[in-house]
Amino acid sequence: MTALTVEQVVAAHKANIETLFGLTNKAFEGVEKIVELNLTASKAALSEAAGHTQSVLSVKDVQELLALQSSLFQPLAEKAAAYSRHLYDIASVTGAEFTKAAEDQAAEAQSKFSNLVDSASKNAPAGSEALVAVMKSSVSAANNALESVQKAVKQATEAAEANYNAVATSATAATKQATAKKR
Repeated sequence: MTALTVEQVVAAHKANIETLFGLTNKAFEGVEKIVELNLTASKAALSEAAGHTQSVLSVKDVQELLALQSSLFQPLAEKAAAYSRHLYDIASVTGAEFTKAAEDQAAEAQSKFSNLVDSASKNAPAGSEALVAVMKSSVSAANNALESVQKAVKQATEAAEANYNAVATSATAATKQATAKKR
């Protein structure tokens, strides 16, 4: 069996630190996007509130006030849905980057472990072929299980995203219909 050298340990630590800093930067980018989204939404809401206040102050009768109030609900629901969608997109992209990094790390670890098993099997003493075969079979089974889990997670994520999109579309359509009926 081969032992790890100091250079290999240092290289592994360096790669892990680079991955950590890369993921930390991605997390901060996600937070920056959320802060930017919130600032933009807050500015728009403040501007719309000022405009709405001016409109309410210029109302002449109750019917005009009711028409003004009902005209606000549809855009509000659409904006809330758009905000939710932007927030979901930011979280989704950031999560995908973390998932990719984790998959890359897992693939690299699998490769290193497979190489270690291959190296050990080449240097195994005579008569240990059955043990080596069991070891290789176990590694292969573990790799297959990990790939199956990764595929299942991807499918579940895609299904959740499709369901989210369907619910968001339905909610927006229902709000439009409800607002149209009030008019």
